[in-house]
Amino acid sequence: MGDVVNPAEIPTTSVSELPTEGAVLLDVREADEWAAGHAPGAVHIPLGDLPASTDQLAELPDDRPVYVICRTGGRSARATMWLNSAGLVEAVNVAGGMKSWQTEGRPLECDHDGAEPEVL
Repeated sequence: MGDVVNPAEIPTTSVSELPTEGAVLLDVREADEWAAGHAPGAVHIPLGDLPASTDQLAELPDDRPVYVICRTGGRSARATMWLNSAGLVEAVNVAGGMKSWQTEGRPLECDHDGAEPEVL
């Protein structure tokens, strides 16, 4: 039971509450999801790679929240718990993930030339 964290204890925000300027976004989706469509300026570290990515994580700011995002909010909730328990950054889960990001009309870019960005 010690490892179970009450989801209510995970710091969470919605896409509509995210600052439009200066927010640090950490995308924990897989590479194919990232390539298809992601937020401009986001940092990409797949969930499974987080424990091995201490150098990349150390580059994230520690003076303001890091907003963790995935497709719908499940993986980012796990990443937020891990990051906060490791004390690496002040992580905040983005509820609804990139699906909500797209629905809210936030900007998207992709890694495929000539393709429209999409959220897989």
